[in-house]
Amino acid sequence: MDLAQIKNIIFDLGGVIINIDYDKSIRELQKLCKDNCNIEFSQKEQSHLFDLYETGASSSQEFRDSLRQVYSIDATDEQIDLAWNAMLLDIPKERIDLLLELGKKYRIFLLSNTNAIHLKRFNEIVAHSFTIPSLDSLFERSYYSHLVGKRKPDTAIFEQIIAENGLQKSETLFIDDSVQHIHSADKLGLHTLHLQAPLTINKFFADVAV
Repeated sequence: MDLAQIKNIIFDLGGVIINIDYDKSIRELQKLCKDNCNIEFSQKEQSHLFDLYETGASSSQEFRDSLRQVYSIDATDEQIDLAWNAMLLDIPKERIDLLLELGKKYRIFLLSNTNAIHLKRFNEIVAHSFTIPSLDSLFERSYYSHLVGKRKPDTAIFEQIIAENGLQKSETLFIDDSVQHIHSADKLGLHTLHLQAPLTINKFFADVAV
């Protein structure tokens, strides 16, 4: 990809900046079930209670209580949070360093389908591992689904970022590891990069003309 025409980059968070293992949270939540249960959550699709939480339509307490009710989970708030956060692994330092460098040349933004429990944990990881004040400090603006009331792959969230920041779609690159989100951005006319292992953002930007 030739980045000569790119002025803006919108980054996904999970699987792009922070390493993610969805199965770890599923396994940990299933351990909390009183009976055998099937937690309906994955990178590609999820049950309605997760959608509600990711769009801010339910609070953290309502989310925990819904998990208890739907999946017969018998656990404290802290146990549920720990299980829910199990998918969040690490943020390699080279990715933070790359974002600091890219921010000098491009307008960079964050767009994440996430929730209040995970956002707190993201920032704990950053505070524990790096000297930057917060995850948000790396970006011109951050868009978290639960705070804006919209989530990918709905085109409305992309349109909001474009409009609020005066971006040109032809000058904007969107990077995500979920193909359904890439398809949505493609339809709007954004440049896209579907990040699939073993490709990382560091390898991509090392291999192209920045």
